[in-house]
Amino acid sequence: MSRLGTSISLIALMAAPSGHSVAADALFTVGDRARIVQYWASPDRYGVSLPPGNISAPWQVRLTAEGSVWLHKYQQAIGGGKAPPTADPTAQSIGSEAWKTWVQLKAASDRWSAQQTANRLNAVVTPGTPAAKLTSSESGPGHEDRRGPRDLAPPVPTPIEPPPPPGPIPPDLLSAVGNPPPLAAAVTPLQHTVTFDDGDVYAYQDNRNVPPAYAYYRFPQGVATGGTLLTDAERSALFAAAGLTETQKRVMMAVSKFEGSFDAVNTYDTGYVSVGFIQFITLDDGRHSLADVLYHEKTDSSADFERDFRRFGIDLTSDRVVAVIDPATGAELVGPEAVRKIVDDKRLIAVFQKAGKTSKAFRVAQIQVAKENYWPEEDAITVEVKGQRLIGRLADVIKSEAGLATFFDRKVNRGSVWPLAEVVAKIMADHNLARLEEASRYEKEIVTACKYRGDFLAVTTLTQPPN
Repeated sequence: MSRLGTSISLIALMAAPSGHSVAADALFTVGDRARIVQYWASPDRYGVSLPPGNISAPWQVRLTAEGSVWLHKYQQAIGGGKAPPTADPTAQSIGSEAWKTWVQLKAASDRWSAQQTANRLNAVVTPGTPAAKLTSSESGPGHEDRRGPRDLAPPVPTPIEPPPPPGPIPPDLLSAVGNPPPLAAAVTPLQHTVTFDDGDVYAYQDNRNVPPAYAYYRFPQGVATGGTLLTDAERSALFAAAGLTETQKRVMMAVSKFEGSFDAVNTYDTGYVSVGFIQFITLDDGRHSLADVLYHEKTDSSADFERDFRRFGIDLTSDRVVAVIDPATGAELVGPEAVRKIVDDKRLIAVFQKAGKTSKAFRVAQIQVAKENYWPEEDAITVEVKGQRLIGRLADVIKSEAGLATFFDRKVNRGSVWPLAEVVAKIMADHNLARLEEASRYEKEIVTACKYRGDFLAVTTLTQPPN
């Protein structure tokens, strides 16, 4: 926004009718909104540029958001919807082999075509650069900075020679999933730099370099970072302040390696806005686990919440919905509008990262919500064995930290401990068990069958089930 535009915005805000707020249910007064707009309007607060590593080749090949949506539909159609997000839907062995072959060829062909476009455009930007050298294997953001919490694999180098064309889409695939858009495109990733008044600087790159067949990519303008790693002593102090046990600390930190640190952020995938050491989310409506974290801090540490969030234009309604002030216009946005503004405006996501990096209160709130929302020991399980229904808790069967981590991981990423009950029922039938508690003797077998994103049976820092 120009200085003239900023001045007009401020004048409009200050000229609004006086009073405590613009609307009866508004969270910010007219004065609040004017102050927030003025803060973000500082000339040094926000800047956009080409990433340093992309100066000679600004055009890069990336998966398209529309293509990712189609890949997710394809994953659902072949029955792979419960696979971890790390799974490549085009490489899964389930489903039709003809579908799989066509989709793989389509993805390779689209990526090759997009690379040729990028090469031509880069040759115009940097005359004399051999186009054949400008392949996606050399492209910038995904390789130069720490990969975000859901950047799960390096990109595939683009071959010099064109791959075989996929040919017409199989009719039954078209009927099941619809006509696919391009699965790759040439884009220009940009670097966004946010500088706070205390000198803290946060830099992000949009158009994330996610795996070529990632099924959860939604917002090209989104950004991500895995955050800053803490020492074991720092983590222990935070978990102690949150009132958690050593077991809970070890389990949560083992799972957090799939998500990030306390200041990890992600605004490009299906979580919409994801923040923290297990990626607390808003989804599209501004509620859910990230709102729970904000509620904890606002309720338990109001002064910290004012310092971490409200003074920058982020708050929470009385019914736990995220609200923000548009840094450019001063408009108060709630729910879906607030979420999209956080995705679009990197100044707002930088507020979350700054809080995760500098605020003990925000970190402790994350830990407390992780325990309240996702700790699995008390989850009820119902097992049908030989016509008898047995009802118990996960803790009746799962005793080790490796087992707890396996199901904590499932709850964080999938929302439930499925398929625990089905696996326990099978093992009880196989071993002729009558009581649920007896299944704990076969915990290692149960955990092996329920492994999800990681093999916690191989993590030496966690206690293990007996052989």
